[in-house]
Amino acid sequence: MEGGMEEWINELQKWLKQADQWIREVPPIQLYVAIGVLLLTSVLFLLVRILKRTKSNTIVLAGLSGSGKTILFYQLRDGSSHQGTVTSMDPNEDSFVLHSESDKVGKVKPVHVIDVPGHSRLRTKLDEYLPQAAGLVFVVDALDFLPNCRGAAEYLYDILTKASVVKKKIPVLILCNKTDKVTAHTKEFIRKQLEKEIDKLRTSRTAISEADIANEFTLGVAGEPFSFTQCHNKVNVAESSGLTGEISQLEEFIREYVRS
Repeated sequence: MEGGMEEWINELQKWLKQADQWIREVPPIQLYVAIGVLLLTSVLFLLVRILKRTKSNTIVLAGLSGSGKTILFYQLRDGSSHQGTVTSMDPNEDSFVLHSESDKVGKVKPVHVIDVPGHSRLRTKLDEYLPQAAGLVFVVDALDFLPNCRGAAEYLYDILTKASVVKKKIPVLILCNKTDKVTAHTKEFIRKQLEKEIDKLRTSRTAISEADIANEFTLGVAGEPFSFTQCHNKVNVAESSGLTGEISQLEEFIREYVRS
């Protein structure tokens, strides 16, 4: 046993002597470069770890008043529609494990959900939350869509041309809510109508002088009809029913961008 230990110590000493000799033989400039590369690699590794740890878990719900954002908020958190809820005048904000994952508390990452009021005077609050958003859900009332199509398109246009959305490439889910109703429009119809309205807006707003326009980026490709596929960020369309609790497509979107 002792002989084996002595042999191991002798080998270690030989290795240390060889390492010392190698360091003495290496030109100083090469040694400094090697140390610099090692330090830079370590710093980059730590930065990647920190950025992964601090990745946003915030999902923002936006849309016109009456589209059902608040009911969706409660379905995500409590699994209940909280019937009797009135139109929100203040943001609903909370961090929680999705109700559908309540049996996995401690194993999945909580989600920070913010329900931004849809009233036109309160929409400026959205700018406060966009910089921290991992994703944005734009809720559309699929039942009363046509009377609100223009208003929804204008609000969505403003969102998609915001610098905070474009530069961070914040993914957007257009969520057609209330699809449990027989007379509700399909997501394909809503997508096409919104694209047509945004195309009109794009043309009219481009004609306005830059001094009078608040949008920071333009949408689409010049000379081509507008399509959501032309956006700087990823835009998808899905369906839900806040009243019945059918929100699986919404939850899939959340878990795609707020990973457990």
